[in-house]
Amino acid sequence: MMNKLKGLFTEEQGQGMTEYALVLGVIAVGVVTIIITLGDTIKDQFQKVIDKLTGTTAA
Repeated sequence: MMNKLKGLFTEEQGQGMTEYALVLGVIAVGVVTIIITLGDTIKDQFQKVIDKLTGTTAA
């Protein structure tokens, strides 16, 4: 029984997956932050391109 308990703390099989999940979480938070921060600027740039392609101006 003690060997099984020791094995739970020393087992490294799931460690790599946990590290990948943490990195993915940090990247996701970064992307969301960038989208929130630059969302209006990106939207305005796309609207300028659409206006030039259609020959109209935004109201």
